[in-house]
Amino acid sequence: MAAINILIDEEKIQKRVEELANQIMEDYKGDDLVFICILKGSIFFTVDLAKKIDNNVHLEFMKVSSYGENTVSSGQVELELDLKSSIEGKDVIVIEDIVDTGHTLKYILEYLKVRNPKTLKLCALLDKKERREVEVKVDYVGFEIPNKFVIGYGLDANECYRNLPYVGYLE
Repeated sequence: MAAINILIDEEKIQKRVEELANQIMEDYKGDDLVFICILKGSIFFTVDLAKKIDNNVHLEFMKVSSYGENTVSSGQVELELDLKSSIEGKDVIVIEDIVDTGHTLKYILEYLKVRNPKTLKLCALLDKKERREVEVKVDYVGFEIPNKFVIGYGLDANECYRNLPYVGYLE
């Protein structure tokens, strides 16, 4: 196994998740929410965040791909799994593991807007701003990170390392 450097430890992640949950609850004051978990990377973040929210949270899932087996986004977004329920008239928060170039999230947000949610916001655990190629508004950001290929807490390298309780990078 390659050497893994810890970028954000488990304690910092959980503290930040709680802060984000409090911010979301303040913004939505008890309203029902729909969390759209972008699979597979944001599953751990979505679950931890939802557990800390007092509002009623409905979970939906989408799966998109722009990486394939590469470590760099191809820029081509492919929808692999769509929502099972209507989001029309609902307060929706897309939960993503990382915002990189922005292409995938721009696609997802434009795709969801036509379904007429009451509100549509984006919550990302990680924001890699220096890689951004298209403008995407991230309403709730866990951490801004440097331009490193990160793994752990849902993020993978060829389907490995997702289950690490921290965010790290390989040497």
